Amino acid sequence: MRKLSNLVRFVMPRLGHPIVPGTFRANFLHLYLDIAWFAITAATAMSFVGVFITRQGASAFQLGLLSAGSGVVNLLISTSAGRWLERRPLEKSVLQTAILNRLTYVPWVVLPFFLLPGQQVWSILGLTVLASIPGAALNMGFNALFAEAVPMEWRGHVAGRRNALYAIIFILVTLLAGWILKTLPFPLGYQVIFALAVLGATMSTVHLGLIRLRRPEAPVLEPEITMASVDAEAAILVEPAPKRRSGLRPEVLRGAFGKVLVALMIFHLSLFLPSPLFSLYMVNDLGLTDPQISFGTALFYVAMLGGSLSLDRMVRRWGNQKVTAIGALFISCYPLVMALGKSVWGFMAASPFGGLGWALAGGAMINWLLERVSPADRAVSLVWYNLAINAAMLFGSLLGSAGGDWMGVRVALLVFGGLRMLAALYILKRG
Repeated sequence: MRKLSNLVRFVMPRLGHPIVPGTFRANFLHLYLDIAWFAITAATAMSFVGVFITRQGASAFQLGLLSAGSGVVNLLISTSAGRWLERRPLEKSVLQTAILNRLTYVPWVVLPFFLLPGQQVWSILGLTVLASIPGAALNMGFNALFAEAVPMEWRGHVAGRRNALYAIIFILVTLLAGWILKTLPFPLGYQVIFALAVLGATMSTVHLGLIRLRRPEAPVLEPEITMASVDAEAAILVEPAPKRRSGLRPEVLRGAFGKVLVALMIFHLSLFLPSPLFSLYMVNDLGLTDPQISFGTALFYVAMLGGSLSLDRMVRRWGNQKVTAIGALFISCYPLVMALGKSVWGFMAASPFGGLGWALAGGAMINWLLERVSPADRAVSLVWYNLAINAAMLFGSLLGSAGGDWMGVRVALLVFGGLRMLAALYILKRG
């Protein structure tokens, strides 16, 4: 644990480290450590679960349910989760929902001891749906926590460095996971990497719980802070708390926020259409081994690291909307290049496109959304965002798996890659 903290402290200055006001430093560090530990979970459980259940005989429909099941739950409870968050301290709510969400990784480690392959597939699908119940509130709560803990002028800086740190840890752990899966027999190798996922999820949750929001009654100014920083900080600290109003309030959809929401919903729909097909294509069509999948995934995150290091500069030059559109264009190349390549080399060539695209789009889109939301409407706007994204996840995953059965996996990847490109152009022109 101490070694990872030291790694974060070593890496951050080398990613570009302007002088951060003292009042924000602790929260920024915990945000960096949160993502560093969670990268271990993402590089193991989240990256390999689709491959694992595919090797256990999962169908395209079941792979679609891996995302769609969560989408159904999120759609059903997003409004209630938003209201629940409004009535509770934000830091405490994020911690509680993170604990409940991440406890569901623990059974993954022991499932092969007790269940047959087909039963393991359904059990993981059920646990994924169960995790999405607190996960709905966690997603909305973290976005709100990030918005309150990180001032607007620092969001590109923090988001870019979180992405970069995530990519560095992800690359290392992905290569380690590939070595583990190559060395240990199936399914023991997967049980080991799922145990690593539990460790990462636990420590990530600890650092989420250590984030503290500044309160108006306790401003602290440090001597080395510039006057511009003091003024910006003071403006944040004395800003009156917005009056909270319950309900979905459809009027917030009028104007700039509604346009951004539609654009991001279309983008996420195109994002989830091919998602159920990647594992099937890699395992069944290309016949990739676990180490090959591990290496290609590492290439994805090497590119993501490079994109993350450029995110802050690109956002300052072009703005979050254009950077989101550029990222979406690169993401559209991922299924296209993979399907056109028709070999392990196509997969390897596609991976950097996806990583670079996700660094840009993933880092800029939530900040683009937050730019178009007033502080008074932040809570209800995030509820609408959660509803829109989960609707896209649900319909995209189900339509994608059906499209793979109807058109064939390779043709479906080409079609869905084209739709991703159209979504990117929509973001650029209409968002």
